[in-house]
Amino acid sequence: MRTALVIGTGLIGTSAALALSQRGVTVHLADHDAEQARTAAALGAGTDEAPDGPVDLAIVAAPPAHVADVLADAMRRGAARGYLDVASVKGGPRRELEARGLDLTAYLGTHPMSGREKSGPLAATGDLFEGRPWVLTPTRDTDTEVLNLALELVSHCRAVPVVMDADAHDRAVALVSHMPHLVSSLVAARLEHAEEAAVRLCGQGIRDVTRIAASDPGMWIDILSANPGPVADLLTDVAADLEETVRALRALQSSDDDKRRDGTTGIEDVLRRGNAGQIRVPGKHGSAPRVYETVAVLIDDQPGQLARIFADAGRAGVNIEDVRIEHATGQQAGLVQLMVEPKAAPVLSAALRDRGWAIRQ
Repeated sequence: MRTALVIGTGLIGTSAALALSQRGVTVHLADHDAEQARTAAALGAGTDEAPDGPVDLAIVAAPPAHVADVLADAMRRGAARGYLDVASVKGGPRRELEARGLDLTAYLGTHPMSGREKSGPLAATGDLFEGRPWVLTPTRDTDTEVLNLALELVSHCRAVPVVMDADAHDRAVALVSHMPHLVSSLVAARLEHAEEAAVRLCGQGIRDVTRIAASDPGMWIDILSANPGPVADLLTDVAADLEETVRALRALQSSDDDKRRDGTTGIEDVLRRGNAGQIRVPGKHGSAPRVYETVAVLIDDQPGQLARIFADAGRAGVNIEDVRIEHATGQQAGLVQLMVEPKAAPVLSAALRDRGWAIRQ
């Protein structure tokens, strides 16, 4: 691939353009908002000048509702040798293109499984996709050259290619992305009018659950409008679980011992099913989930503290598998939770204590 055209210079499009430009590909940028394309160009993602002729690959990074229109326009004017989109749904756009009678041998639907709560070109980064799955949905009709171009794009972005059927992909992202986003928003909505005294008690748990609720509503309306059926099916199941959980909690309020036992059983069931589902979430590098020990370290909110901890862990010969930071309410301090292999936990704790860190159990 020597040339590419990125149509849509938001977070995903600009991030892909940055990755390609950094690897020597000449990238042309286009957007219905010319100012946004100029911003992406100023960031080093490419040029906002139109190409002289067909490019090797056209990448459509438009919202799902507009993907088919943008792709159809690009294909009819012969903008590229190959075409792909990066929308978060795959079945709908392909069916729309088929209904228009277009030759889809040069088209491949894809979806990089990466993003941020922020949107727009200023939120883009050339390493956004590094190590992340990038779904490809080829069909029997997909031209081999187009598939190779898509694989080259994924390689330039240092992502991991995953081949799936388009409709299977849409059901999967409803489960692991679209439905969780709505549930996160529902939980976060409870905070909108909550008493300030209650909100001040927010800890890491509520931060974890509500983090993705900070995303742009307009973008998510586009996504959910393109995949409503699978998401609604999943939320129906969640609603049934919620009803059972509410009944169980009400039973715990009863003075009847049998009802309280039933309530305890109901709550235990949902918690255990949650345990069983959570352990299926892939761990580090997509491997089977691992059980780590946590070493909690109290730190001051000062520059260089995290760097010192990581450096001290390195001197102790301990690899940090994961890290979380829990901020102390109203104080310039917090807890850094370092996840390590169980056998490394006592080694790390001792080494950090020797270097003056305050370890918390």
